[in-house]
Amino acid sequence: MTQVIEPRVEDQAPAAASAAVGAAPPIDQAVLADLERLLDRVSQYNPHIDRDQVRAAVELAHMAHGGQLRDSGEPYIYHPLKTAHILADMEMDQASIIAGILHDVVEDTNVTLDQIHERFGEDVAALVDGVTKLPDEMAAPADLGTEKRQQSERKRRAENLHKVFLSMARDLRVVVIKMADRLHNMRTLEHLPPERRDRIARETLQIFAPLAHRLGIWHLKWELEDLSFKYTDPEKYDEVAGLVAKTRAEREGELAAAIEILRERLRASGIEAEIQGRPKHLYSIYQKMLSQELDFSHIYDLMAVRIIVNTLEECYHALGVVHELWVPLRGFFADYVAKPKPNNYQSLHTKVIGPSGEPMEIQIRTWAMHRTADFGVAAHWRYKEGSKEDSFERRLAMLRQQLIASQSDTRDPQDFLRTVMENILADQVFVFTPKGEVIDLPAGSTPVDFAYRIHSDLGDHCIGAKVNGRMVPIDHRFHNGDVVQIITRNTSGPSLDWLKFVKTATARNRIKRYLRRLTRDEDIVRGREQLERELERRNLERIDLSRHERVAEVATEMNYQSVDDLLAAVGHSLVSVHKVVERLKLQPVQETPIISVPASRSEQPAGKIGITVGGQEGLLLKLGKCCSPLPGDAVTAYVSRGRGLVIHRVDCPNAIKYYQKEPERLVAVDWQDQDDAVYPAHLQVLVVDRVGALNAVVSIISESRVNITRMKVSTAPNRTGLLDLSIEVRSTDHLCSLMRRIETLSDVLEVRRSESGYRR
Repeated sequence: MTQVIEPRVEDQAPAAASAAVGAAPPIDQAVLADLERLLDRVSQYNPHIDRDQVRAAVELAHMAHGGQLRDSGEPYIYHPLKTAHILADMEMDQASIIAGILHDVVEDTNVTLDQIHERFGEDVAALVDGVTKLPDEMAAPADLGTEKRQQSERKRRAENLHKVFLSMARDLRVVVIKMADRLHNMRTLEHLPPERRDRIARETLQIFAPLAHRLGIWHLKWELEDLSFKYTDPEKYDEVAGLVAKTRAEREGELAAAIEILRERLRASGIEAEIQGRPKHLYSIYQKMLSQELDFSHIYDLMAVRIIVNTLEECYHALGVVHELWVPLRGFFADYVAKPKPNNYQSLHTKVIGPSGEPMEIQIRTWAMHRTADFGVAAHWRYKEGSKEDSFERRLAMLRQQLIASQSDTRDPQDFLRTVMENILADQVFVFTPKGEVIDLPAGSTPVDFAYRIHSDLGDHCIGAKVNGRMVPIDHRFHNGDVVQIITRNTSGPSLDWLKFVKTATARNRIKRYLRRLTRDEDIVRGREQLERELERRNLERIDLSRHERVAEVATEMNYQSVDDLLAAVGHSLVSVHKVVERLKLQPVQETPIISVPASRSEQPAGKIGITVGGQEGLLLKLGKCCSPLPGDAVTAYVSRGRGLVIHRVDCPNAIKYYQKEPERLVAVDWQDQDDAVYPAHLQVLVVDRVGALNAVVSIISESRVNITRMKVSTAPNRTGLLDLSIEVRSTDHLCSLMRRIETLSDVLEVRRSESGYRR
């Protein structure tokens, strides 16, 4: 039977299972012809391409994907071939071309990375691994409810992007291959259902197009933006496209006249140049209409002129010719040749009053600059040999450092993705160190953001800055081209006020981390005590939690850098005691006796909410109001007099009191999460006392579909506010996930689970 696979877009699983290698029909002539076109294109810039290796990759991909079809109805092999064509147009190296051909075989078929490594080498295998999504075992089970399934799918998409970004930190070719894959998928997106088209297009607009911009791959950025625009706002897209089409003939005539005038004047000046007309892209036109609140009829520079010359000197000579011909508009000249953008883009930009009396944008660059402008970071591998690109190497290294720093700031893939979008993919401002190094930051950044970008110690001790030689306060907003020198004092540290003006997630996270260190020791002690009590309650092997190697292993498994970090997370209620103890897998010392409790009609049967005692269900219970236990907590049951079982967290003061006075009345219980059940929980959120802080917290809780049953707000003289919240959640995992989301808010200093709600 022919297998059908939907277009390979991120977060989509194949409609059919993987194909076995060797199950494919013979390669048809159309595929072979496309392969030869690919080889001819690559040979134009790489005459030494190993044609046999590329052919072998196509043969393997064809056999692996077998008779699979995409939703468009075409054989699946065309997708990896088209991906390779896009990479060839960016003049990527041989390993990238082969990895582009094989980018889906590990994910969708029985081919393994070991087989790719053996046949094509370590470089290709590493690239394929970088673009391969996480295994299907991590997908949401089919029997999950709609809401939980959607949450699981969002988490999995974030985890896949998280993997790509971390692979990108090791080798930027990974993300170039991923973007080529995404571009071909966007070109065939019409074959998907509307809801999925919209989600994929929005993800492309939010992540992949800004990433192409960040890496300087302009032609890819523009096409991704226009394709995304087509699906995210089809009415506006059609409106703008229609308006552009109506005036195209007139504009093309004006542009042709301007190009002819330029060509004659440049030739008369001894400059041989290629002159191109470049239409503005639909999405950029729409964004200009929005940002400047302009009607379409008031946007005049819908087409630009590009002059490509042979030498650097001719760039400035050509600029002089342009300004002799037409009057330049003040404030619209930019010299990106002398000061390249961080993605290595170089050109002279000017805007003049053209021959028709309308504004006209002109860009002037050399052929080498043109290659970099089109291919960005992708051009780096083709042309770096023998070139002087130390500054670009340093900028690539800084981008990698930003990705690694984003990973160290948060362990949650969804939080990581938000940090990357805010720190790396947002609109940028470009400033310089005193040594001339370019530092790119989100627009609106301050000296504190700059300092934390360089090093956490520099940020922690920042007291001010010199910008362009003049002292400025630490909340000063940068402009493009500022030269920044940070002023420090060893005895100074961050304050709460800094959270009001910093722009980057990195700065916010590190300020919060500094402030939280003040309570870290208390959290470590509390976490150790909670774990020790739980080990004792379960009658498990007693160990030294600070020194036992298994505890260190668990800390590493849970992505904590040290045992103390793990203990502090337990003490801060960021991870449940139950989870840590389960991972420790310690041996029991002795059996814990189970007491059978007769049922009473007046109480809730335990089995209804997933609690069993010694394998028995139907026993009556109450949840202790003193500690509000949840599924996932380390819990115990107290056999009360006449009221059945009362469930307590093991770190509850009442449970500790019972253990000291009546240990025989405490019994072990097993509590499984029930999909449709919610339980009371209580949070305390410490925020900066300013307008909007409360609303932001409540909005996050509402977006998480969590019900707030009570809320109390109080303020302190130190300009902080405390929110006491009573909410309803499903489990400790649900609660911890909500706490992590709240902690990402810029005004939030601390989130802590409290024992019980406030008292009226």
